[in-house]
Amino acid sequence: MLGSVSTLPQQPQRSPFSGHMVVCGDDALAQRLAVELRYVYGERVTLLLPPGRDPRRPELPLTQRGRAATLFGRMSAAMNRNLGNGGAVAGANGGGDHDTGAGVEAVRILEAAEPSDEAFEEAGVDTAAALALVYDDDERNIRAALTARRLNPRVRLVIRLYNRKLGQYLETLLDQAAAVAVPGLDPTALDTSTTVLSDADTAAPALAATALTGSSKVVQAEGLLLRAVERTPPRQGEVADPGLCTLALLSSTTHDPAGAEGSDSSGAEGPQLLPDQQSVAAAIGRGTVVLEAIREAAPDGPPPRMGGRSASLSQIFSRRLRRSVLGVASAVLGLTVASTLTTGEHPLHAVYLTLLDLFAMGDPAVDDSTARQVIQLLSGIAGLMLLPLLVAGVLEAFGSLRTASSLRRPPRGLSGHVVLLGLGKIGTRVLVRLRELNIPVVCVEDDPAARGIPVARRLQVPVVLGDVTQEGVLEAAKIQRSRALLALTSSDTTNLEATLYARSVKPDLQVALRLFDDEFATAVYRTLRTAHPQALTRSRSVSHLAAPSFAVAMMGRQILGAIPVERKVMLFAAIKVAGHRQLEGRTVEQAFRAGAWRVLALDATPPEDRHPDLTTAGPVSSDRPSGLIWDLHPGYVLRAEDRVVIAATRRGLAELLRRRSSLTNR
Repeated sequence: MLGSVSTLPQQPQRSPFSGHMVVCGDDALAQRLAVELRYVYGERVTLLLPPGRDPRRPELPLTQRGRAATLFGRMSAAMNRNLGNGGAVAGANGGGDHDTGAGVEAVRILEAAEPSDEAFEEAGVDTAAALALVYDDDERNIRAALTARRLNPRVRLVIRLYNRKLGQYLETLLDQAAAVAVPGLDPTALDTSTTVLSDADTAAPALAATALTGSSKVVQAEGLLLRAVERTPPRQGEVADPGLCTLALLSSTTHDPAGAEGSDSSGAEGPQLLPDQQSVAAAIGRGTVVLEAIREAAPDGPPPRMGGRSASLSQIFSRRLRRSVLGVASAVLGLTVASTLTTGEHPLHAVYLTLLDLFAMGDPAVDDSTARQVIQLLSGIAGLMLLPLLVAGVLEAFGSLRTASSLRRPPRGLSGHVVLLGLGKIGTRVLVRLRELNIPVVCVEDDPAARGIPVARRLQVPVVLGDVTQEGVLEAAKIQRSRALLALTSSDTTNLEATLYARSVKPDLQVALRLFDDEFATAVYRTLRTAHPQALTRSRSVSHLAAPSFAVAMMGRQILGAIPVERKVMLFAAIKVAGHRQLEGRTVEQAFRAGAWRVLALDATPPEDRHPDLTTAGPVSSDRPSGLIWDLHPGYVLRAEDRVVIAATRRGLAELLRRRSSLTNR
């Protein structure tokens, strides 16, 4: 049964208009996505949540609807204060269709145990412009997608799936269903009618990047890698290298423990995204994020294993056994030389006699000289030593074959590695990403049946099984000799406890921890930076990193990637110039808006040859004679048929992608 509409804050009744957005989910991503759509893009949003408390986080006193209502209430109050002060609100300006005169309208919240036909009808899926299915269960999302496509063949679907291969098949299937149900559907609309995304894939690059230097971020487009790098403030008399362009200015208090934490509420001291040249020149003592280099992406392939692709003798036999074999071989060689010198036999014959004596196969040297008898006795003793070595070698070989399919332990002497806590959905994707970057990793997981255990076994990554909060577990992962700690479990308290303990062992340890609650994350960030001002600390929320990509997909546009700048997010998107008055007919220099968006590249491929997805397009070849042009002249005039790659803030992209009023009121 459907629950009643929440009254905290006051919720509007079902809207008589069509073209709204519907979000269905059961965790923080659904709530964050609803916030993104409503308060950044200015869309009417209906949020469908399961009743009761979140079973994965029973320690929270509020139900999911209560937590969502509290979150929306805070956002609504903040937006209404901005409107009352005359501040501009991106996504709400010019949105009289969406907002009431009294302020910003809240999100409509419904409850349903399952995304059934009745729940979708109550949420208005049959007249919605877009539907996001972001349940944590892939099967539930697939069933809901099939139901939604039957109720509304034209609805734009954004589906959260962890299984990437299944997602590709499902996307094709649902697009075909839309084309059959609506024969005259515009091919452009068909390209964006179904989008399958993974929050783990979206957040993994940013989380893995913190393990490098805490600064490097990578976005892929048409077989190329865009590398955004943090740079420290230049010294006295030095001039900072701006790279291809300056993407952001870091907080003016980055190195001040009591300074801003880098979130959207940091004010003027916080990070500035997409600053103009005057702001960059005036930003003395502030670090920057620059687009440093563009290089051809390597072809996709399996992540490298930590132990190499083939096992060597050192991995099969222990060092002690190898030394023992070397000692026996030296003894046999010495006996052979002694036999040659004392008996005058040919060296080959002497080797033959020594081996016969070694394996107790030769005749007793009763009538031979004393020297020959002594050598035979010594050879017999060496043969006695050979037998246990053969047994030990066989046992170790069988043991190595048995443990080849089991979990590895951290090797002795390991240092400079990354300790990864948690091998769930997020941790598994981050593990694969780290191994693609050839970074040594040691994983810690308390569940032997966790999703990432088979992946770690396949990649031959050492794993410590145990509760990270118990004494000795982090020490077993060699935390004292590691370069960074990534605390990515699903529990905030576990991540925080592990971080505090790791910092007590190694105060300068680089740390990135996953936290769900933004207020808690801000408090933790400030406290850790105060306690350890010389150590790099990053707090990351997966829903905060993933929600912008899901929101852009719901607006029918392609997101190339998102990179965190402290606690803000910068987006990279591919958009067509046609219909965007802020771009069409303007030069690249005129189209730039500080703090909102910047044109980075132009897709020079003819429209009929363009690949619909820049993230999967291969490198430029003879079949594709032209591709992305990154060194655009500032005076180039953008035409309607152009497709460009832009870097944008969340609100800047919302303004660019704001739908036409005709679509809103249809």
